[in-house]
Amino acid sequence: MPTHTIQIEDGQSYRCPDEETLLRGMEALGHKGIPVGCRNGGCGVCKVEILEGSYVKRVMSREHITEEDEAAGRVLACRVRPCSDMRLQVIGKMKDRVCRVVEPANAPSTST
Repeated sequence: MPTHTIQIEDGQSYRCPDEETLLRGMEALGHKGIPVGCRNGGCGVCKVEILEGSYVKRVMSREHITEEDEAAGRVLACRVRPCSDMRLQVIGKMKDRVCRVVEPANAPSTST
């Protein structure tokens, strides 16, 4: 069972077996509160944009992923399995829970 490295644009990465969906792999990152919906391509919560890599996909709701979205690599992570190492950007409702926000240690204080 091949396993692939999935790189998220915020610098995180995880390993995902080719029989698992990208969403299952993201859950393995251990972040609390990743909002997952139906897991069947119908709710649109787990929208990502594939920047590099190959994958297989299953049917997704056209309400959330248009033909243009698919052509541009925007898919639902619950309906995609990796066939190679991949690089992606989280663009759906999960973004705030999956992607880390890192502020520089010397950032100015915003309190007054």
